[in-house]
Amino acid sequence: MNLIVSSIEAMKGVVGTRMLSIRSRLGDNQEVLLSVTDTGVGRPKEVDRIFDAFFTTKDRGTGMGLRITRSIIESHGGCLWAAPNSSRGASFHINLPRRPAQ
Repeated sequence: MNLIVSSIEAMKGVVGTRMLSIRSRLGDNQEVLLSVTDTGVGRPKEVDRIFDAFFTTKDRGTGMGLRITRSIIESHGGCLWAAPNSSRGASFHINLPRRPAQ
């Protein structure tokens, strides 16, 4: 949910077409793959830092939302990463095992 809200917020100042895409599928090893893609402002220069605690690109952000989201996903044996889109916006990708890590 945090990724969806972040995507919506990233598109608030965009003039023109705004698009939010949520996709899921099973991967080759039967893991669940999920992506959230937006046409927001995107931050390609900061993509390596956006999961750091207290780092934020928002005027009123705390810098904890993406860090906590990644922590939750990792605690279930998955991983979360982001990449800038070729035109504008960003994509967040989640990879989760079908069964939680034991």
